[in-house]
Amino acid sequence: MERISPRPRWKTLLAFAIIYFVWGSTFLAIRVGVREVPPLLLAALRFLISGLVLYGWTRMRSERAPTRRQWMSAFLLALLIFVFDYGLLFWAEQRVPSGLAAVIMATIPVFMALSEIVILRTQRLTLRLSLALLIGIAGVAVLVSRSLNLGGAPIERTGALALIIGAISWSIASALTRKLPLPSSKVVSSAAQMLAGGILLTMASAIFGEFPRFHPSAVSLAAWLSLLYLIVAGSIVGFTAYVWLLHHESPTKVGTYAYVNPVVAVILGYFLAGEELGPRTILGTAFVLVSVIVITTTRGAKPAPALEPEDAR
Repeated sequence: MERISPRPRWKTLLAFAIIYFVWGSTFLAIRVGVREVPPLLLAALRFLISGLVLYGWTRMRSERAPTRRQWMSAFLLALLIFVFDYGLLFWAEQRVPSGLAAVIMATIPVFMALSEIVILRTQRLTLRLSLALLIGIAGVAVLVSRSLNLGGAPIERTGALALIIGAISWSIASALTRKLPLPSSKVVSSAAQMLAGGILLTMASAIFGEFPRFHPSAVSLAAWLSLLYLIVAGSIVGFTAYVWLLHHESPTKVGTYAYVNPVVAVILGYFLAGEELGPRTILGTAFVLVSVIVITTTRGAKPAPALEPEDAR
C-alpha cells in the first residue's frame, strides 16, 4: 500500500503568513493608491484584472462555468460586496487612516451576526452575543467620538459612516449566499463574483466621472506598485493561499485572520505611513477585536461568506 507523505509544515506556515500579513497590508496599499488614482477606478482595475486571471484559471482547469442564474447571483453579490463594500472602502481611505479603516471593517462579523438573527434566523440574541455586539459598537464609538478625551483626532465621520455601510453590505451579501444559486466550486464562485465586481466598479467609476480625472502619466511608481501588489499579492496569491488552507486546516483556524489583519494594518500604518497609535486607536481596536473574537467563537451556524477578505481584501 502506497504511503502518503505528510505535507511540509512550511507550506502551512507560509499560507497563514500570507493571509495574516499580506491581507493586513492591503489596507496600506489602498491608502497609497487612492492618493493618486480615483478610488473607484483603482478598485475596478484591481478586481477586473484579478477576476479575469482567476476566472481564466478556472476555465483552463475545465471547471464548469456558472449558469445564467448563477451569473445573476454573482452580479447581485458583486454589487453588495465590491461596489458598496470595497468601493466605499477605497473611497473612505482618502479620509481615514489605513489602520483604522481595517479596524472598522473588522466589525463585519458583528453585522454578520445581526444578519443571522434578522435575515437567516439561524441565531438567537443571547446575553453573550448582546454584550459582544455592544462591545463592537463601543469600539467604533471610541474611534469616532469627539467628546472622549483620549488624545488623537477622531476618525472623520463621513469616512467612518462609509466604512460601516460597507461592512453592513458585506454582511447582507454573506447572508444571501445561503439563499442564492451559486457554483458549487468556491474558486469558480469567487472568481465570477470578483470579475462581476470589476465590471460593476468600472461602470460606477464612469458614472461618477472618474475617467477624465485619471492621467496615467501623472501616477507615480509607488501608486502603480501598490496596484500591482493588490492584484498579485492581495488577490491572486492571497486567494490561492486561503483556498489551500480551507482544504487542509479547520475553518476556525483559517478564520483567525479576522483578528490578525486589523492589528497588522494598524502597526504598518504607524511605522510606514506615520499614522497615529494613541490611546484612542488602541482602546477602539481592542474593543472591536474582543467583540469579533467572542462572536466568531460563539456562533453555531455560520453563513459562508460570499467572498472572504481578501479572497480579496
